[in-house]
Amino acid sequence: MNRLADRLTASAFHRLLWFPTGETVRRWALAAVVVNAGIAVTGAAVRLTGSGLGCPTWPRCTPDSFVPAAHDEHSSVNMAIEFGNRLLTFLVLAVAVACVVAAVRLGRSKGERGRPVLVRLAALQPIGVLVQALWGGLVVRTLLNPVTVSVHFFLSIGMIAASYALFARAGEGDEPVTPLVRRDIRALGFALAAAVVVLVVAGVVVTGTGPHSGDEAASRFGFDIESVVRLHTDVAYVVVGLTFALMFALRVTDAPGRAMRAALALLGVELAQGVIGYVQYFLAVPALLVGVHVLGATLVWIATLRVVFLLRSRGPAGSAAAPDDLAGLRHAVV
Repeated sequence: MNRLADRLTASAFHRLLWFPTGETVRRWALAAVVVNAGIAVTGAAVRLTGSGLGCPTWPRCTPDSFVPAAHDEHSSVNMAIEFGNRLLTFLVLAVAVACVVAAVRLGRSKGERGRPVLVRLAALQPIGVLVQALWGGLVVRTLLNPVTVSVHFFLSIGMIAASYALFARAGEGDEPVTPLVRRDIRALGFALAAAVVVLVVAGVVVTGTGPHSGDEAASRFGFDIESVVRLHTDVAYVVVGLTFALMFALRVTDAPGRAMRAALALLGVELAQGVIGYVQYFLAVPALLVGVHVLGATLVWIATLRVVFLLRSRGPAGSAAAPDDLAGLRHAVV
């Protein structure tokens, strides 16, 4: 019975990977969104548990071993946590490779024309994993310098954006972009996305200034913590205000319901994130709440991307642009 179940599972996996549909690519892309968000949060957990240098070397864990080994200066728990996060890289890489294979194989089994834009977006995943892995080595070698740690998180944010773009594009056609709202409303959506990027940057600066460095040997930004927290809070108010403005504009212009619901969901995540931020501040930033706040930051980013993509359309999945439009489409992502 177990062998039969294993065969059925292997067969289903083979079909998902080698005979994909547009929906299959979307599923792999969604998996990429999840694992990239997950490794961003677990990376924060490494720092918050003081395990940032649990494996003091790279690519080895210790000077003489690729896996955790007894080390006088680092506890076995810290080493296990840091090494566990390194192992998650292989899961992210596996999903990234699956995205590429599915995008390349899309339509091939039926003799149909593939979709180069999906292949390009999917290719960003393994490239990003490689860059992240190499940069992770730099983070360790610089003893968790807050600049390198910050860039490490920004790379994860970029990976999430690329995987979400793949998810969105796999579920629509290749027609030229058709705005579903007025031009000024779409511009407001882009302004909101830019403000969220600034919010994430400000949040990373707060984190790099705060008490959770990841290791006693790690340095910190030399900013005044009260000042950077105030700046982060002010940017958060701007983001919430822009979200309210977008919701109001969508409402009064009778915009598509999906876009309105996406904006409402974004507002809900922002408000929850704000509550967590205030609670962690008044409780002297306990590590657990900081980790939850990092998770909230990734969810705000994902929800923002969803709003932006729902403000326009490229036609239903399976639709194709006229031959004259194909050259321009080769360089299009959104």
